[in-house]
Amino acid sequence: MGKKVVLQTQSTFETIRVGKDIGTRLLPGDVIALVGELGAGKTQFVKGLAAGVGIGNSTYVSSPSFTLIHEYPGETPFYHIDLFRLGSEKEAEELGLEVYFQGSGVTAIEWANKIPSLLPKEVLVVSIAYVDENIRTLEITGRGRHYLNLVDQIQRSEVRIVNH
Repeated sequence: MGKKVVLQTQSTFETIRVGKDIGTRLLPGDVIALVGELGAGKTQFVKGLAAGVGIGNSTYVSSPSFTLIHEYPGETPFYHIDLFRLGSEKEAEELGLEVYFQGSGVTAIEWANKIPSLLPKEVLVVSIAYVDENIRTLEITGRGRHYLNLVDQIQRSEVRIVNH
């Protein structure tokens, strides 16, 4: 299936910091699939990813709930896709997401579980679970060689690891 690492964050700041740490390791064409219930911290994690990728003013990154896709220009463009309002996978087919998945930027997809058959086979899946008001558990799974290596890097990094 893939290799995974489980992290726990104690605050919004830590969730953003983990996202930023991972974002610094991403390459053009990388796709990060985020899953988790409403309010779990997906958008905060994406703010960190954007900062790590090099997007200035990443604090302004917000959920593109009404437009579905926000594009942030940069040396490596950052694409933030939010599928919360998506009714069906068929609707997603009409968005032309493969253009982003095969592009020169980094793509983060919130509610990626809504499009299982459209996701690339090789992807980094980040499942965020709400533990309490401040604590979140992040299960990070790599699918494909590049993402398996990324999970290894995350495992070896300074980030606090719960288990693996």
